[in-house]
Amino acid sequence: MTPPNGPTSPYGSSGGAQQPLVRPYAMTGGRTRPRYQLAIEALVSTTAQADRAGSLLPEHQRIVQLCREVRSIAEVSALVPIPLGVARILVADLAEAGLVAIHQPAAATTGGGTPDVTLLERVLSGLRKL
Repeated sequence: MTPPNGPTSPYGSSGGAQQPLVRPYAMTGGRTRPRYQLAIEALVSTTAQADRAGSLLPEHQRIVQLCREVRSIAEVSALVPIPLGVARILVADLAEAGLVAIHQPAAATTGGGTPDVTLLERVLSGLRKL
């Protein structure tokens, strides 16, 4: 039986069209951390080997399709829709399989080792838009 608000995302939040309930840990095989750290602003694009994506899980296939245009990890998370941590794990899996390329941002610090204020403002603006 569906709750009054009804599940609308794969992990049970409300709003939008109804989708089956799939727990995030099922998508990641129980993993809670990606094999390597990915910044939320890291850019992801498909590789020439992306045609092999047919035998992947639906979430992996969706990410490969989305990343035919360059997308950030945050955009992938919002567009699939899946939690950010799950997006990081799935994108790292795809990168390890050679299906996507990850373009990590350069260290965004000023000469004194402090974060660049312009970058922080852009990240804050992007988060507000989500």
